[in-house]
Amino acid sequence: MTFLALSIAGSDSGGGAGIQADLKAFSALGVYGATAITAITAQNTRAVTKVDPVSPAMIRAQIAAVFDDLAIGAVKIGMLGDADAIAAVAAELDGRKVPVVVDPVMVAKSGDDLLPEAAIDALQRLILPHASLLTPNLPEAARLLGCAEASDAAEMRRQGRALIEMGARAVLMKDGHGTGAECRDLLVLPEGEEQFTAPRRDTQNTHGTGCTLSAAIAALLARGFDLSEAVRGAHQYLQGAIAAADELGIGRGYGPVHHFHAVWPDG
Repeated sequence: MTFLALSIAGSDSGGGAGIQADLKAFSALGVYGATAITAITAQNTRAVTKVDPVSPAMIRAQIAAVFDDLAIGAVKIGMLGDADAIAAVAAELDGRKVPVVVDPVMVAKSGDDLLPEAAIDALQRLILPHASLLTPNLPEAARLLGCAEASDAAEMRRQGRALIEMGARAVLMKDGHGTGAECRDLLVLPEGEEQFTAPRRDTQNTHGTGCTLSAAIAALLARGFDLSEAVRGAHQYLQGAIAAADELGIGRGYGPVHHFHAVWPDG
């Protein structure tokens, strides 16, 4: 049996994030990946130098074409770029019975802004209600809620619950921007919570971590894992990809994680 997932996201010419990272994560976890590209970016490990949006009509046409023919088991949504793209994706997903993992991409690893302030309201109203799981990092959660970043587990929990009230069915509050010796991600569910802990690694090669984690969760949902199992498996996969990232030596800035750490031959 072949498992399929769809990534709706922007293209990263450097190959470390966006559509390219999603396809690598899908493939590494045994899932065939389809795509709907929302924007084309010119970027590398140091900067995003240009962003061109894809027309809303083309975004909708890509999604419709994929669902018309392929048995998609899960959807991952990444960079949407602007309110028009957000509206197009939401309209095309209406009525489709498939798990949706939403990574609310707002800022690139280089610091470049990828979602204007004016589009946040559209993201809240139109995309969050589709989210089986929302996967914000701490700055993204704060921006969605219009508040300060969470500084401890209690505040992460409170913000996760506030995002569920906003429409998401579950929220993974990611602690990658934290400062402790351990990274403590918190899965907030309507009926409880679960923590996923890993050592914080000393590397700058973390480009695409958010894209990769959300894509890995979608891949495992497409394979039939329940949400908690999918998050746990994706978390473990990402930790391996980060641990092996320095082996790649890609670029002179924030290099990508090693999506194929478990299958590429050594050396």
